[in-house]
Amino acid sequence: MRIAVALVAVWALAHTTSAPAPAQNYGSIGGGPKLGELEIKAWQPIPKTKTAVQLGSDTKLGRELRRQVMVRLSQRGNQVGFSGGNVMRMDVSYFDLLGGSRQNYGELGTKPDYAESGSNPFLPVPANPIGRSTGRTPSTSGPTLRVSLTLYSVDTGKVLWSATASCVTQADIAQRAGEMMINNIFDNADKNRVGDAGCPL
Repeated sequence: MRIAVALVAVWALAHTTSAPAPAQNYGSIGGGPKLGELEIKAWQPIPKTKTAVQLGSDTKLGRELRRQVMVRLSQRGNQVGFSGGNVMRMDVSYFDLLGGSRQNYGELGTKPDYAESGSNPFLPVPANPIGRSTGRTPSTSGPTLRVSLTLYSVDTGKVLWSATASCVTQADIAQRAGEMMINNIFDNADKNRVGDAGCPL
C-alpha cells in the first residue's frame, strides 16, 4: 500500500513540475527599438480584412495619428472602422522627462506665523523639494513621441503583427513626427525589420 501511495505521489510531482509548453511563435513582442528607430514584427502580413483601429488612450494627438493609420490601411485594401475581424491597438505617448528648461520646486504646506525666519517647525519630509526621488539624472534626449501598433485576430486572440517607433520631437511638430513614423512603417509593413523611424530633422 505504501509503495502504491509513493508511486502516485511521485507521478503527481512529476506532472505538476514539468516544463511549460513552448511559447507560440505569435505574440512575443519584446522590449522595442532604440530611440529614433522603428521595429516591425510580422508573424504574418497584415491580412486584407476589416480592421478596427482602437486607441489605448483617447487624446487629440492619438486621434489625429489614428486617422493616418486608417488612411494607410485603406490604401493597402483594408476596410477600416471601429469594429472588425481584426483589431489594431494603437498606443501613442508623448513625454518630456526634462520637465522643461526650468525646474520649479516648492514646499508643501506653510510655516505658522510664530515661526522665526529660517526655522522649520515641521517634519523634514513636507519641506523637501517636490521632484524626483530616484537620484537619477533625467534623460537629456528631449521630449519623446512613441507610437506602437499591435494587430490581433479577434477569432484566435493571437498577435499577428506589431510595429513600434519613437522620435525626439517638440510638441508643436509631434503630429507631423507621428505621421512620418506611421508612413515609414506602412511603406514596407509586411516584413520583419529594424530601421530608421523617419523622424523629422
